[in-house]
Amino acid sequence: MILNKGIAFKLSLFILTGITIIFSIIFAYNYLFSRKIIIKNIEKNAKNLAYATVNKIDMVLYSVEKIPQNLSYFMESSIYMEPELMKLLRLVTENNPEIYGAAIAFEPYAYSINSLYFAPYFYKKKGKIEFKYVPYNYFYSDWYQIPKELNRPVWSEPYFGKAGGIVMSTYSYPFYKVINGKRRFMGVIAVDISLSWLQKIVASIKIEQSGYGFLISKNGTFITHPNPKLIMNETIFSVAEEKGDKLLRKIGRDMIQGKTGFVPFRSIHTGKMCWMVFSPLSSNGWSLGVLFPQKELMADITHLNHKVLFIAFVGFIVIFLLIVLIASSITSPLRRLSRLAQDIATGNLDIEIPPIKSKDEVGKLTDSFNYMKNSLKQYIKDLTKAIAEKERIESELKIAHDIQMGILPRLFPPFPDRSEFDIYATVEPAREVGGDLYDFYFIDHDHFCFAVGDVSGKGVPASLFMAMTHTLLKVIARKGITPGEILTELNNELSKDNDSCMFVTIFLSILNTKTGELLYANGGHNPPLIIRQGRDVMFLNLKGGIAVGAMADITYKTERIDLKVGDSIFIYTDGVTEAINDKKELFSEDGLKDAVITMSNSSPYELVVGIMEKIKNFSHGVPQADDITMLVLKFNGAKD
Repeated sequence: MILNKGIAFKLSLFILTGITIIFSIIFAYNYLFSRKIIIKNIEKNAKNLAYATVNKIDMVLYSVEKIPQNLSYFMESSIYMEPELMKLLRLVTENNPEIYGAAIAFEPYAYSINSLYFAPYFYKKKGKIEFKYVPYNYFYSDWYQIPKELNRPVWSEPYFGKAGGIVMSTYSYPFYKVINGKRRFMGVIAVDISLSWLQKIVASIKIEQSGYGFLISKNGTFITHPNPKLIMNETIFSVAEEKGDKLLRKIGRDMIQGKTGFVPFRSIHTGKMCWMVFSPLSSNGWSLGVLFPQKELMADITHLNHKVLFIAFVGFIVIFLLIVLIASSITSPLRRLSRLAQDIATGNLDIEIPPIKSKDEVGKLTDSFNYMKNSLKQYIKDLTKAIAEKERIESELKIAHDIQMGILPRLFPPFPDRSEFDIYATVEPAREVGGDLYDFYFIDHDHFCFAVGDVSGKGVPASLFMAMTHTLLKVIARKGITPGEILTELNNELSKDNDSCMFVTIFLSILNTKTGELLYANGGHNPPLIIRQGRDVMFLNLKGGIAVGAMADITYKTERIDLKVGDSIFIYTDGVTEAINDKKELFSEDGLKDAVITMSNSSPYELVVGIMEKIKNFSHGVPQADDITMLVLKFNGAKD
């Protein structure tokens, strides 16, 4: 390990590491910048090649499109007879090498009221011009129906022609006549072309050893590809599905949507990483893709980088050896000081450090060792005293915690002879001592007072304020006044000489154990949950009421709600709803309500324990940030 090596070695290593990092950054920047330029040029050349090929194909397709377009002008402006139509179709087929066949297909009874359909078709077969009528009801064929419905010319999807299995496509152009002032659809002029010339154009694209081009139709079918098994048998999407390739599927969508792009891509033919440029044919929506193999195009710069790295490695070794020789000659005094430091580290602070007369760094280091030895003696003495003081404070805090918990009711059930209600409460301080409080007691035989509070702040100040609040609250409540009057008087007492500006949020209730009437007042506390037996769980609608002790001369309102037999009230502090997990999510009021709903039929003890367990499971070990206090009272009804 480097930590166990001498200064000479580390000095040499760090210097060379710094040199290596600097030159590595320069080398990496040069490599990345050069690579970026090369890729930019590749992208530019790739797009130029793709655009040139696309334009070349489009020129041929546009020239084919002109033929049925011109024929449509003739059909719309002339009175046609069968001999003239036959002659015209034959000339079109004979004089255009790109065209395999041409047909004029009329609407039902459009050519003659005696002919349901009429579609003469001339085509090439073994170098000769052949003729036949389209021998089926072509009205339902895509090449006829689509241009008719769309009211525009359409290129068909590529297909295998019957003549020798040649890949072909049909261009259909609708024509019309004006009859009685209305433009009426009369039929479709269709020309078939062989795509063998197109396959030759795309197949001629060669980039380095493994680059190639391919063409897909507007539905994603492969029209050309180096792998003949894909042609007219697979789509770019079926290949993507087979390989589970989401990128290929996205590229396929972009291509059939007529987009242009330059993206990294793994060839489905060679399996090599490539850059792929794709561009649409403007004539028919097909798309051309050209693959440029990355490794082959970057071979020269990769070879150069390997040579540079080898030279840098050899230079690193030579410089390292030279620095080690120089550094070792000046580190011998440091090795002596190292042995002294080991003795001091074992606790021998009385060891004598031999003086060094030189005033260089080694001399200054020797003086520092002497100062360190004396300082360590004093530090150990002070540390021993501080540890004793810390243990005393921790002991006092533990006693303060026990005292604080002792002033809260801890025995349950607290009134075994009273069956009108069941109650359970708990408090979990975030620190040794905390600011949360709860209390409950009988004011008289039929009126039971209970409260939950949360003091602002944490630690010892909050605990002292909590103890004072607890004491005052019990004294005031014994007067037999309403909850609002109790909080009003408590607020006036706490706000006197409150230089620390501390305050407490309190929810105070008085239950009539005979009738179930619950009088309550709120001093800025969280809204409790009312659990209706067999019906609903809802938050109590609280109106106003600021925190107690924050401001003098505040009047608190007393409000009323009736508890039916089996109903419960769940009071809590914000440590419950603001409990946080490792994802920074709060337990929240909605989370509390959902948890209570799942346990609404539980006893107060089971409900409190269950909610505490859910909070701990939710927190996933995140330390508690605030005190957690819960109190549940269930009304069982008056004794018979």
